[in-house]
Amino acid sequence: MSGLIDLDVIAGAKATLRYGRLSASKARVVLNLIRDEDLALARDRLRFCERGAAEVVSKVLESAVANATNNEQLDADELYVAECWADEGPVLKRWRPRARGRATRIHKQTCHITVIVAQLSPEELEMREARLAASGSQTAAAARAARVAASRAAETGDDEPDIEAELDEAAVVEADEAAEAVDSPDPAAVDEAAGADAAAEDEAVAEDEAESHQASDISGDDAADPEADDPEEKN
Repeated sequence: MSGLIDLDVIAGAKATLRYGRLSASKARVVLNLIRDEDLALARDRLRFCERGAAEVVSKVLESAVANATNNEQLDADELYVAECWADEGPVLKRWRPRARGRATRIHKQTCHITVIVAQLSPEELEMREARLAASGSQTAAAARAARVAASRAAETGDDEPDIEAELDEAAVVEADEAAEAVDSPDPAAVDEAAGADAAAEDEAVAEDEAESHQASDISGDDAADPEADDPEEKN
C-alpha cells in the first residue's frame, strides 16, 4: 500500500520499521485501531491493546512523533495518525524435524510497518477544542500549562514574606533579650562588686595582722618582768 498523503504539501512526518519479525496480517489488525485518530487516543489504544504487535506499532508511532517535533517543529498535541500500513517482507525459511526422518518447512514472516503523522487543520483543531470544552476536559498542553501555572503560583506564595509572623518573631526575640538582661547582671557591676569584696577582705586581713602584732607585744612585756604577775612575791 502506498501513501496517499504528500508530506511536501501537508505538515507531518513518517517513520518506518523494516524487517519487523511479525506477520503483516497481525500488524494490520493493530494499525486499524489507530488510523485517522488523534495522537492521544492512538496512544491510549496501543497502551491497552493486548496484542503483541501493539508494542512494535507503538514504537513506530513514537518515532514518527519524534520526527515531527524535532525535524518539522510541530506541536505533538496537534498531530493525528494520517496513515499507517504494513507491507509484507521477505520470508525466512526454516526446517523442523518430524517423524520418520522427515522435515517440515517453517515460514517466518516479516513486514515493513509505516506510520505517518500529520498536523490537524485549523477547522479540525477548532472542532476538537469545542468538543473538549463541551465535555469539560482539556488538551494535554492546556493541562500542562495549568499545572505549571499552579506550581509557580505556589512557589511565589511561599516566597512572600509573612509580616505578622516576622512581627511575632521580633517580639519573642526582644522578650528573650530582656529576660537574659535580667538574669545576667552587668559585667561592670560584677567587677565593681568583686573589687569591693576584695578591698573588704584585705582590710579584714590587715586588722587581724594588727591585732596579732599587738598581742605579741603584750606577751613580750610579760616575759621581761615575771615578778609583775605575782604581787605577793613582790611585796
